[in-house]
Amino acid sequence: MDRARLAELHGVATSYQPAPGQSVPVPEDTVVAVLAALGVDASTPRAVRDALQARQRAAEGRLLPPVVVLTAQDGTARLTQDGTAGRVQDGTARPALEGLPEGAVLRVQTEDGRSLPGDGPLPLGGHLLRAHAPDGRSGSAPLIVAPRRLPQPPERGHGFLVQLYSLLSERSWGMGDLGDLAELAAWAGREFGSDFLQVNPLHAALPTAPTDPSPYRPSSRRFPDPVHLRIEDIPEYGYLGGAERRAAGELLAQAAELRQSVLRRGELIDRDAVWALKLRALELVHTVPLSPGRRAAYCEFLAAQGQALDDHATFNALAEVHGGDWRRWPGALKDPRSARTARARGELLERVDFHCRLAWLTDAQLAAAQRTARDAGMRTGLVHDLAVGVHPGGSDAWSQQDALAAGMSVGAPPDAFNSRGQDWGLPPWRPDALRATGYAPYRELLRSLFRHAGALRIDHVMGLFRLWWVPEGQEPGRGTYVRYDAEAMLGVLALEAHRAGAAVIGEDLGTVEPGVREALDGRGVLGTSVLWFERDYQQPRHPAPLPPHRWRAGCLATATTHDLPSTAARLTGDHVVLRHRLGLLARPLAVEQREDAKAVAEWLALFGRLGLLPEGPGDEEAAVRAVHRFLLSTPARMVGIWLPDAVGDRRPQNLPGTWDEYPNWRLPVADAGGRPLSLEELAASPRLHALMEEVRRLCPGAGAMEATPDARGPEGSVNLSS
Repeated sequence: MDRARLAELHGVATSYQPAPGQSVPVPEDTVVAVLAALGVDASTPRAVRDALQARQRAAEGRLLPPVVVLTAQDGTARLTQDGTAGRVQDGTARPALEGLPEGAVLRVQTEDGRSLPGDGPLPLGGHLLRAHAPDGRSGSAPLIVAPRRLPQPPERGHGFLVQLYSLLSERSWGMGDLGDLAELAAWAGREFGSDFLQVNPLHAALPTAPTDPSPYRPSSRRFPDPVHLRIEDIPEYGYLGGAERRAAGELLAQAAELRQSVLRRGELIDRDAVWALKLRALELVHTVPLSPGRRAAYCEFLAAQGQALDDHATFNALAEVHGGDWRRWPGALKDPRSARTARARGELLERVDFHCRLAWLTDAQLAAAQRTARDAGMRTGLVHDLAVGVHPGGSDAWSQQDALAAGMSVGAPPDAFNSRGQDWGLPPWRPDALRATGYAPYRELLRSLFRHAGALRIDHVMGLFRLWWVPEGQEPGRGTYVRYDAEAMLGVLALEAHRAGAAVIGEDLGTVEPGVREALDGRGVLGTSVLWFERDYQQPRHPAPLPPHRWRAGCLATATTHDLPSTAARLTGDHVVLRHRLGLLARPLAVEQREDAKAVAEWLALFGRLGLLPEGPGDEEAAVRAVHRFLLSTPARMVGIWLPDAVGDRRPQNLPGTWDEYPNWRLPVADAGGRPLSLEELAASPRLHALMEEVRRLCPGAGAMEATPDARGPEGSVNLSS
């Protein structure tokens, strides 16, 4: 059928496979809507024929493919006209320059402005390839020259996983901040030899209250959120005087009250209240002139960030006047390039500068936190987190309208865990727009996140290959997959990671199409392995827990994530009771408890057989230590310890499937009894120290637990006295 052929040409699926051997057709109106979001009219048979003919004419008149991706060897690559060095935009192995007329002349304009012959060695980078044919035709295409593999963690190591907002110290203003992050890094690196700290996305949230508390639905992924600033660490704060100093003192007193409400009275973290106080404090700090050196550094930051920062700061200034969702602004202001927006930017110039200054201050404290981590001996340091997308009413969605698919939302198809599917409310990248710009928005995003990171976690890394698009107003199950140029997406990722010297961790949990994990592993992207999900699925009737020697080495191995029960809750079954209380169970409580207890018992039995639970059954703290002994007995390159696990916290930070039924993203780290713990109390916790002494003993340095043929029994047992 013509419409199916047109959809295939644009990477839009007309059917999908929720399970091997099972195919589900995509509704025709979904296919039409998704093609429309890509600028293709498929509403009638005539429109489909016209679109196919236009596509064919464009292909016939083009000398070069839409994007050329080369893999470099030893830092350079060569582009030959038979194309053996590259792949075309859909990732297939066809020659990169297939169909180029004989005698055509190729030249490359490099990203630093040089002009090089197309048949010579080409450096790493995002370049422009130009072709001139003997018949007078010419053309150009983005050229990505990327290293074959991404950097790897320097050596095998362990580290903490933490949601920064949940980590309050006795100095923070009601939620964790970048000063707390630096303190955690300094302590964990020196006390336990930790190699990294993985944090939640620190992306900028919507600037007006009430904001979305989820760090995975930000206003901008390009810039960090100034709510994470440690106000007292800003140099200009120390020069406040007179009335401003007295006003700052009053804000400090209110901040202390907010902090005590969480740590002592058990109230929820109130991000909006914290931001209201910090915003007033930052306005006071903004009255202090910058010193000459600080002014020069600020100007350098402005020049480096360019239009993207100007757009983000302008959005924030306009949001303060017109509200936090640009889709409800007066007509011309919805266009970031309109004359009305330019006038508004001039009228709000002081406020735009204020928001630029906040981005600079936050960037500086992020840099300081990473330096602190490295100074404490961490070989990786901070691991930042890249959310799947952005809030549709936020800064990035306003400034990058051409790159995002209007009327579409990212989600997931129906599966065994969610029969309705999922709609995450995040507009997806348009693959055609990314190609047309040489992946510039994606490159800039990665570059900003790698600035102060030793590694980057990519949420839902499968999105580099395809995303489930849901048309606005449709049920999640009536969406379809849209394919991306994975070769280009991975090439850009490899290029930016190489330049930053940073590793990449892909969150590859859930439904993953065949070949994706292999492709990621081939490029050096680490996966994510969560203990409770690692079973031997070669035994389909009853997959047994996967023994440690069969785990993949190229992964971050953990016991849980922010979306899953804590280890204590898993071991005790508390997470099942919680879901029952909130009406989230699909089966009777007794059935769920029985199956959950059976799964836990299987893991505990394996720990016992491996000699990882010498304390015996019935001891919760010992079982938590056994879980981490097991993780450390795998060949996993990185082992992550969920910080709340170290003190017995039973509450998940986020409970998928809930909105106001559960306080997602608003809980401080707490002990086994639910009592909130400050960073200072965490650092003094005997339970935490007992666990981390085991971790340090079993992973004292590089390769401490690498598998060797004579060190493992039939299930991969490890000598705990090593």
